[in-house]
Amino acid sequence: MTSTPLPARSAKAAAIATMLTATLFIASSLLFAKLAGSGWGAPTPEAALHPLQITAGRFLFGFLGIAGFVALRRPAFQRPALGLHIVRSLFGMSGVGLMFTAALLIPLAETTAISFLNPIFAMLLAVVFLGERVGLLRWSCAVLAFIGALLLVLRAGFEPRPEALVALGAAVLLGAEVIVLKKLSGREPVPQILLLNNGIALLVMMSLASVVWVWPSAKQWLVLGGVGLTMVSAQALFTRAIRLTEASFIAPFSYATLIVSSMLDLAVFGTWPSLRSWLGVVIIVAAGLLLSWREAVREKRQAQAVAAT
Repeated sequence: MTSTPLPARSAKAAAIATMLTATLFIASSLLFAKLAGSGWGAPTPEAALHPLQITAGRFLFGFLGIAGFVALRRPAFQRPALGLHIVRSLFGMSGVGLMFTAALLIPLAETTAISFLNPIFAMLLAVVFLGERVGLLRWSCAVLAFIGALLLVLRAGFEPRPEALVALGAAVLLGAEVIVLKKLSGREPVPQILLLNNGIALLVMMSLASVVWVWPSAKQWLVLGGVGLTMVSAQALFTRAIRLTEASFIAPFSYATLIVSSMLDLAVFGTWPSLRSWLGVVIIVAAGLLLSWREAVREKRQAQAVAAT
């Protein structure tokens, strides 16, 4: 029995609601990571969790969540491109680890904004490694986004902020992950990709985290579970939103993550970005929105061309 497709207007409304829920989970995952790294629930201040252990916890609970789904739904699997999975997992887990580290060092709004650069880096890497062609407007979006990034990673005297550079490194690695994922998508089922990604990253991160491991308290286990399960839930909701309507329509709503993460950071930690940082955030968001509009125009023209043939 197949499900009946939603009418276009209902599908768009459902996609918006789904994407906004995904932004809540993404922001919550960063908040949980910041709680774990700041020592919340730890028996002593020295027992705060290291970013390596937080990242390992993210993939532990992410793997358990996906494995539970696979056990219940039993989707069909096929022979995997193991080399691509390993490369993708290495990029992804390194990017996530740096992003969680950045969340401990700078306001969550800044971490989130810099993470929005990963599609820009993915675009640049696609030009180099996939031979994709990029027009003037997309190059302009990239330049605009990097201007915003400079406001975040440089102080007023053009002195680098090492803590913000950590977030920028995360964006580069996550952009590289997107390139590898492009090669995997369409070749293998999504549950297989997610299960292997989380499984490989879990093995590597648990090995690295063993060097700095401290046994978490019950509250810390709860926070680690929150990191992993909210991130996996966000991935699932994002995928669902993309399937309900056009990616170019729904993508701008992902910027609501900035609002949610800012409010959570202010409520829990009393942290608020500077005016200079907000200017950088606004410029990055403007570049992302312009890029989304460009993609919407391109999709419309392609649809008209297909209809005319």
